[in-house]
Amino acid sequence: MLRRLLELEGFQVIEATDGQQAIEAALGESPDLILMDISLPKVDGFQATREIRAAKGLKSPPIIMLSALDTDENRIEAAAAGCSDYITKPIDFDQLLELIGKYSARDGRADSQAASVE
Repeated sequence: MLRRLLELEGFQVIEATDGQQAIEAALGESPDLILMDISLPKVDGFQATREIRAAKGLKSPPIIMLSALDTDENRIEAAAAGCSDYITKPIDFDQLLELIGKYSARDGRADSQAASVE
């Protein structure tokens, strides 16, 4: 559903079904923004974020962590891993669009790609 809503807003969405695919997509596609879920098979969102941040030659896209849990521990770990922001599920789509706009405006881009991991 999130993918469809983002596409309706004009975003190109690259989707990964696990943390390893998310890393590979980030390295191969170089997205403008990444939506990263914490709970992913193979590699969790924290580790995937750390690996993306450690990759040499990759621009540093904003990474917004998605989680069903709104805990201080998760927020702290997300920030330590290199996430730019944190949003809880169920996702308030208007709030998500505001965050995407915030990071797109910072980069001077009118439209961004969003790599969605669910």
